[in-house]
Amino acid sequence: MSAAASPEPDYDRLLRANLERVFNERDAAKRAAALEELFTAEPTLYEPTGIVTGRAAIAAVAGKLLEQFGPDFAFRPEGPATGHHGLGVLRWQGGPAGGPAMVTGADAAEVVEGRIARLWVLLDSPAR
Repeated sequence: MSAAASPEPDYDRLLRANLERVFNERDAAKRAAALEELFTAEPTLYEPTGIVTGRAAIAAVAGKLLEQFGPDFAFRPEGPATGHHGLGVLRWQGGPAGGPAMVTGADAAEVVEGRIARLWVLLDSPAR
């Protein structure tokens, strides 16, 4: 007899909130509040160029990205997130408001008790 499965988290709500309230948020205090709500106490972010641990470090990465890309840049989800058994994936694109995508990729998140514990940022290869 198998143990009752715990209910699946709302991957779409969680990953869209991460995109909008963490990686699109320019106000550092609002970004920190979102991280506290959406992420576990000691989350880890995996990017192609590095790994950071902790909410403050993830907040710094998000802030640096927004500064790097400029005031009109935003990440936009591409369709709904999907997931099961603690792993959710959301495809996204980033670029200026109303403009073409400058970067595309996906976020893959390990979700523990309804919060993001580990987040992998997967960038698509540039078009050739």
